[in-house]
Amino acid sequence: MAQRRADAVRVAIYNRISQDRTGERAAVTRQLEDARALAAARGWATVEPPYVDNSISAYKRTTRRPGYERMAADYRAGKFEAIITYDLDRLTRQPRQLEDWIDEAESRGLKLVTTNGEADLSTDAGRLFARIKVAVGRSEMERKGARQARAIRQRVENGKVLAGVRLTGYDDKGNVIEAEADLVRDLFQRFAAGETLHGLARSLEDAGVPTRRGGKWAASTLLTLLRNPRYAGRAVYKGKPTGHPGDWEPIVEAALFDAVQAKLQDPRRKTNREGTARKWLGSGLYRCGVCGGRVRTNGPQYWCPAGGHVARLMQPIDELVTAVVQARLARPDVVRAFAVRDDAAAAELNSRADALTSRLKAIEGDYDSGLIDGRRFKIASERVQAEITSVHAERARLVGNSPVAEMLASNDPVALFNAASLDTRRAVIDALMVVTLRPTQRGARTFNPESVAIDWRTAGDQ
Repeated sequence: MAQRRADAVRVAIYNRISQDRTGERAAVTRQLEDARALAAARGWATVEPPYVDNSISAYKRTTRRPGYERMAADYRAGKFEAIITYDLDRLTRQPRQLEDWIDEAESRGLKLVTTNGEADLSTDAGRLFARIKVAVGRSEMERKGARQARAIRQRVENGKVLAGVRLTGYDDKGNVIEAEADLVRDLFQRFAAGETLHGLARSLEDAGVPTRRGGKWAASTLLTLLRNPRYAGRAVYKGKPTGHPGDWEPIVEAALFDAVQAKLQDPRRKTNREGTARKWLGSGLYRCGVCGGRVRTNGPQYWCPAGGHVARLMQPIDELVTAVVQARLARPDVVRAFAVRDDAAAAELNSRADALTSRLKAIEGDYDSGLIDGRRFKIASERVQAEITSVHAERARLVGNSPVAEMLASNDPVALFNAASLDTRRAVIDALMVVTLRPTQRGARTFNPESVAIDWRTAGDQ
């Protein structure tokens, strides 16, 4: 080993490897051993510790390299006079950065050498070689980047799942995680049913449901989730749908996803917290019986802000409206109360429902008359009831983006309504009826149900 003098050149060792898939830093360790051997052979004194960037690329100028940046700052501070690196492309792939080091070599005598012996900035030939080396290396990286981009695009067009941060509801292979998928479906359905982003975020926080990364839900987080076409099984490239289907299982149906997108893009949708957060069932929903305007809350009352035409206690009105909605949802023909996208299809389904109901009554009559035993009655009635449920579900789908579509397809719409959030219950009321509050005599102490007008919506009204 060469003997180091007291006035030996101080040398920094820089090493970098852009991808360390094993995480064992084996390549960096080998580079360090070679660099120390070269420093010893030249009699240079190494500055410890070495400057190392592991699994960091030097291709993009904007990429932060802590080890490289610390080394550049230490050189400006006069802590060393030479740099040893394994290869020039380990130091930089940026021609501008190379020129900065060449300037230092010419103005301050910086010595920069590589352990593979290919570069030495102390000579004209070495500087020329370095410039060519970096230019060629950058060109190769650009071609590699283009090939990788094309490969990624091709994978997307073929419907393949891309590596990277996984979506809530899927693992990194694109397989559905049912517990998370149920949450995603619920969020899509509730937003389509009329709940707001802020309302959804609050309900998740109140329920103690964290995000996939353990954080709190926010309206912006939910917006990103609801806008992602991958949940509908659609491939995405650079944030935009490609028009190609993915080979993973969709978590939400295409119709529901499209309905949510239409709702998100509606310019009438308010996104500010005050405009979307409601605390009372009828605020901004019930109407004034004098001017037709929307009533607001004032203490315990609903009142008309346009002229004070009505001022009514909220509690008995909300209880009445809720009871009427529950009674309507409990009726077997509730599904017929809503506007549909295909009147002909709806008429056919209504006819099927009537026929099935008649058949069920006939089966019950045969059982009561002793024509069939209990076992046959059970089999026959359950089969017909299943068909009725299926017809109701098909009819509910024709409602499209109605907030009551899920309730109509349910076996117990009333229970679903009672368990729903305030936003959803408001949306159901708005889809079912128009509630108008008539003025009452000042000082009236008894609630009069007739002072609340309820007009059922028809297909033409919606």
